[in-house]
Amino acid sequence: MLKKIISGGQTGADRAALDTAIKFNLEHGGWVPAGRRAEDGAVSDQYNLTEMESASYPRRTEQNIINSDGTLIISRGVLAGGSLLTRKTASRLSKPWCHIDLMELDEFEGAVILHGFVADSNIETLNVAGPRASQDPFIYRSVKSIIETFIYMELMERSPDDLRADDIILFHRKAEQLCPTIEDAVRFLSSTMQLRTRSVIANSSENEIGSIYFALSDTIKVKLGLDGDNRELLEACRHEIKMGENFGADVMDIEDATMVILKELRQFLKKSHILRVVK
Repeated sequence: MLKKIISGGQTGADRAALDTAIKFNLEHGGWVPAGRRAEDGAVSDQYNLTEMESASYPRRTEQNIINSDGTLIISRGVLAGGSLLTRKTASRLSKPWCHIDLMELDEFEGAVILHGFVADSNIETLNVAGPRASQDPFIYRSVKSIIETFIYMELMERSPDDLRADDIILFHRKAEQLCPTIEDAVRFLSSTMQLRTRSVIANSSENEIGSIYFALSDTIKVKLGLDGDNRELLEACRHEIKMGENFGADVMDIEDATMVILKELRQFLKKSHILRVVK
């Protein structure tokens, strides 16, 4: 079972992997060059990355390979530059690696391959590498999509019975009004859920947020109008979201806004729906 995602913190593929880990409450980390060096400047402190003494990208690449159980490399075409160095270094160190070429596979097929790679190599800490944003402006979305689909596959295999979608989606009919703020959205969702659903969410651990997300995301999007006219709520989520600096209005999607709201809902419900042992 995957427990942690690491990368070198560069824009593009590296940053997409870290942002996805943060979104699903997975542990994240990795090594970065001295000065937290990346092509867009110093990597934000919001990422739990360890700074090396050297400013060398190759040294950082090698350290992340060493500190992981396996390395995923995602590209669009043949490997070159740092991605090629990553594959050669992993081979030299006899560490498992997997290359997904999006010129030959679509994103879903890539997720299937990643799922098999993680299972076959018993990977708990996954190192993710690929092109930087300046080399492939679309690699961020592709890497994010592949890892999110992989997480969905993993969760569907191990989700507890009380978090299955057919048990937890217990909303009433869609309300007429739209909720312009996250607080409005949270209170509205809570009011439309049955007690059992609220209790399941409130008593879930951070690691179970993915299971709840995949069970509820479609319903939340419809109920709150995220896929329609509720632009105010989407804008509120953009201001709230705690992801990379390149993760702005041009990158954030409806699914990410849904996770922002769901995390706030979980915190809201924890204040009043936590099950306690009576002695």
